[in-house]
Amino acid sequence: MPIRRLPPETVNRIAAGEVVERPASAVKELVENALDAGACSIEIQADGGGLTRILVADDGQGLAPAELPLAVERHATSKLAPDDAGDYDLLRIATLGFRGEALPSIGSVARLSITSRARGFADAHAVMVEAGAVGPVTPAPFPGPHGARVEVRDLFYATPARLKFMKSERAEAMAIAEEVKRQAMAHEAVAFSLDIDGRRVLRLPAEPAGPEGRLARLSAILGREFSDNALPIDHERESVRLSGFAGLPTYSRGNAGHQHLFVNGRPVRDRLLQGALRAAYADFLARDRHPLAALYVELDGTLVDVNVHPAKTEVRFRDPGLVRGLIIGGLRHALAGAGHRASTTVAGAALGGFRPGGYTPSPSAAGFSAWRQGGWSPGAVATAVAQAIPGLSEISARAEPQWDTPGVADTATIFDPVDYPLGAARAQVHETYIVAQTRDGVVIVDQHAAHERLVYERMKAEMADGAVARQALLLPQVVELDPAEAERVGARAEELAALGLVLEPFGPGAVLVREVPAMLGETDAAGLVRDIADDLAENGQALALKERLAEVCSTMACHGSVRAGRRLTAPEMNALLRQMEATPHSGQCNHGRPTYVELKLADIERLFGRR
Repeated sequence: MPIRRLPPETVNRIAAGEVVERPASAVKELVENALDAGACSIEIQADGGGLTRILVADDGQGLAPAELPLAVERHATSKLAPDDAGDYDLLRIATLGFRGEALPSIGSVARLSITSRARGFADAHAVMVEAGAVGPVTPAPFPGPHGARVEVRDLFYATPARLKFMKSERAEAMAIAEEVKRQAMAHEAVAFSLDIDGRRVLRLPAEPAGPEGRLARLSAILGREFSDNALPIDHERESVRLSGFAGLPTYSRGNAGHQHLFVNGRPVRDRLLQGALRAAYADFLARDRHPLAALYVELDGTLVDVNVHPAKTEVRFRDPGLVRGLIIGGLRHALAGAGHRASTTVAGAALGGFRPGGYTPSPSAAGFSAWRQGGWSPGAVATAVAQAIPGLSEISARAEPQWDTPGVADTATIFDPVDYPLGAARAQVHETYIVAQTRDGVVIVDQHAAHERLVYERMKAEMADGAVARQALLLPQVVELDPAEAERVGARAEELAALGLVLEPFGPGAVLVREVPAMLGETDAAGLVRDIADDLAENGQALALKERLAEVCSTMACHGSVRAGRRLTAPEMNALLRQMEATPHSGQCNHGRPTYVELKLADIERLFGRR
């Protein structure tokens, strides 16, 4: 067949298929244009799932009349400027857009109108584009002092085949809402509003730039509970900075849809970053649970390539290992700093079980003591009950000072364990749960889950202090791999040896396994190596071996911990509480479930109508 030069209209429609996959893609491109124009407020409207009409209005710097025809011309952009030598540097992208494809691509498959008043101009002008045909620039009314209003009607009417692949209007509207939320999370200092089919969906006022404003914006989008259960992240390594917020392990979800990643203010979907999140939470969550997180990576433009895909949702780092290590290290540092803390939703769920329809405590509820409230006081009635029930009048699990020197009793004060974060043990229920009293509430501890985490953390620390014990294979095993896989595995031989797996290259497409971790017992060495090769290809880290070692440690910790059904003495219960307070991550067991529930006294009193 002869080679033909395609007409510009066809070229634009082909390009539109890459840039504008669905209405949400058009919204993304238009919102990014508004952000690049310095907008402080962006209004989005969508009708018919975005297929009938999309409007994006902003108060940015606007477009001059002479710039309107250029704005809809392919590969014309204001976001790239030549250097002194006349070259355009694609490695220093400081804006969200730069390809000059969005507006002409949309205009080639829809009816597009752009109305704008440039900053400093008295009049506004408009230009129309219909299926790629550009109309003249004409005067037009404009409501604001400056900015732009971009309206898209009948999206994909010029490419009817594309309409057949669209989802329902509801699905497309939800995709638009999710896209606007991602952009709003990336730019907390910009106000966003979204109306779908005339119905108000989103109203987000501008927040102060910085961590506090960012957390307020995230809470408005992800829910008020997020701010109560989010850990701040702020780390920097070799001019790469990681900031944002990540949820406690006990505040997790059943899918990864609540993980949001941003690179230089750009929402991205990156397997490397998602793999780093998974690795950071590997010790705290079951495989079917996923953390909530909003992470922001900021680095020099020369260290990241955003020109990977026309939609600009993928990036490529020059040093992916550095970024991955920064994310894992930053998240683990934040998780360790959380100590024994568990999410507030645990208590809310517990209280909800006491009432039909559920109950959510007020996040501002303060501690309150029932002592001498409601007309009750420890008088004759309490004395009579104490005499009827042996031991009730005794102080339970209380530490009393020893009076070793004369005069100390006159000045020293008695320290009450209720002042500890997890309080003083008062009872054991069903030989499974420890009930402790704090200064302003009650703590219920699952003794088996709590001790399991303590044993697990001790075993991990012991593994970190020394090399993992290894078991030599009687006959070294040859594992056949793809040459690229074998090279990746062989390059990590030293790291794998520290984890107890000793192997070496064995030809261009195989490795020879000589030793395996002793704690794995009889294991499928070939299957383990293949899983490691898959992990290295996908995540850049040997997660399979680490997860297997963690699973063994978890199993051993489970069998070596205090079992449910064992009766504990008061000193044993208090010792367990003190160890929990001193051990990081003790707020959840090895599978991400909470080890304790804390109920504030004010919330308990509400259950009984005392407040």
